Amino acid sequence: MGNVRDVAIIVLAVESIIIGGLLIFLIIQLQRLIRMLREEIKPVIDSTNETVSTVRGTTTFVSEHLVSPIIEATSFMAGFKRVTQVLTGWPKGNGAGQSSSQTEADASAQSAGSIDVEPDATQKKDSVN
Repeated sequence: MGNVRDVAIIVLAVESIIIGGLLIFLIIQLQRLIRMLREEIKPVIDSTNETVSTVRGTTTFVSEHLVSPIIEATSFMAGFKRVTQVLTGWPKGNGAGQSSSQTEADASAQSAGSIDVEPDATQKKDSVN
């Protein structure tokens, strides 16, 4: 029984030494991986930050020099149009320059399949002949 116990102790000691060696090897490999990731990822992160900074500058430039002037011009034109409408009273009705009865007549004519012809043009042809 003493021999079996001695052999078991020796096997466990060898096993502990092997596991300890493998654990040290694993820790060294993990340190190498972390160092490699830091060296490889850092340039990628720096490049990404530079790209983000460039995109931020571009969007700021486009916003200040293109979008804002267009918005200001459109706002000015809309205000000018409204002031003109209020002062002149034109167009009246639904705001499209036609009264609601004209719009309804046009809609019924289009649904019937007829083509809208100007009455003045027809009268001019008759008067010329």
